[in-house]
Order: sequence, then C-alpha cells, then structure tokens
Amino acid sequence: MRKTCLFVVILAVFPLFATQTVAMEAPIDIVRSTTDQVIMRIKDDRDALRQNPAKMYALVAELIFPRFDFPIMAQWVLGTHWKDADEELRTTFIAQFRKLLVRTYATALLEFSDQEITYPDIPDVQKGRTAVVRQAIEQAGSEPISLGYRLHNSGGSWKVFDVSVDGVSLVKTYRASFSSLIRDRGLASLIESLTAKNKEINQ
Repeated sequence: MRKTCLFVVILAVFPLFATQTVAMEAPIDIVRSTTDQVIMRIKDDRDALRQNPAKMYALVAELIFPRFDFPIMAQWVLGTHWKDADEELRTTFIAQFRKLLVRTYATALLEFSDQEITYPDIPDVQKGRTAVVRQAIEQAGSEPISLGYRLHNSGGSWKVFDVSVDGVSLVKTYRASFSSLIRDRGLASLIESLTAKNKEINQ
C-alpha cells in the first residue's frame, strides 16, 4: 500500500502540459518548469477540488496525463498477455488502465502536494530517443523519496513510459499485480473489474 502511494506522489508532482513549442524542451527543463505550476493550482483550488471529485479527475486528465504514453505502458503492463489479446481487448484495456490511474491519482493528489521537490546532484541521462529524469520528495524526519522518470521521444515530443520510486518500476508493479489476476480469471475479467471500479470516471 505504501509503495502504491509513493507512485501516486511521483505523478502528482510530474504534470506535463501538452503544448507545442518551436524547439522541443529537454525533459529535465519540462519537469522543472511545470512542477511548480501544478502544485500551485492544487493549493489554490484545494477546497473546491475536495468537494467535487469530478474536478479533480479533470485536473489529473488535463495536466498530468497528456504526456504519458499509455499504449506503451499498457503493453508493458500486460507483458506476454498483450500478444494474446485482440485489438478490441487492447483498446479497452488501455482506456480502463488510464481511468484507473486517473481515479487513483486524483484521490491522492490532494494529500501529497505540500512536500518540497528537489533535484539531486545526479546527472540526468539522455541517450538518443530515451531519457531519465530524477527528482526527490523531501520528507520531514526521514530520507527523501527518490524518483525516476523514463521518457522517450515519440512523434517529436517527450512522453513518459515508466516511473520508479526508489528503483521500483511502476510498470513492473502493475504487471505483477495484473498477471496473477489474468492467469486466474482472464484478461476480459480483469477489464470488467476495472470498468466497474472506473464507472464514475468520464475522462
């Protein structure tokens, strides 16, 4: 449960706006320039967002997810089960996986927007079409949470395809969780379960 909350934190502080620029910004510059904007937005609207979950869902969908490559994430989360799924199941899973994240992150964003965000003196890595950006969430009385964002250059813009907390991959965590459910009940059953839980999300 704690690890899931930490994954929520990293996406709560990593909102990338889907805006076009003349020259593509470096991943580290995007992270630095937009983190403060979303934290300020949440703090300014905290009461209204608490009272209306739909507004929180919309904020997550607007500010955080446009820069995430959900098809790639979904494919990696399903692992070998992706190859066995037809196009309809794949499309439905991507949509429900996205809604799962919207629902989870919206619930936690209001609780994890006051931490100080720092950038460790560790070089960020950019190799060709992929990059890794590092952040840390400072915690009073304990070690900072170490964050890692893996991005790739997709269609001329940087998109996230995995995130890690203290070296633990978000994609691998979901893959382990979903794999046992798929083995026991099948992919269609997993999608039905996600759909039922996500029914209030219209994003």
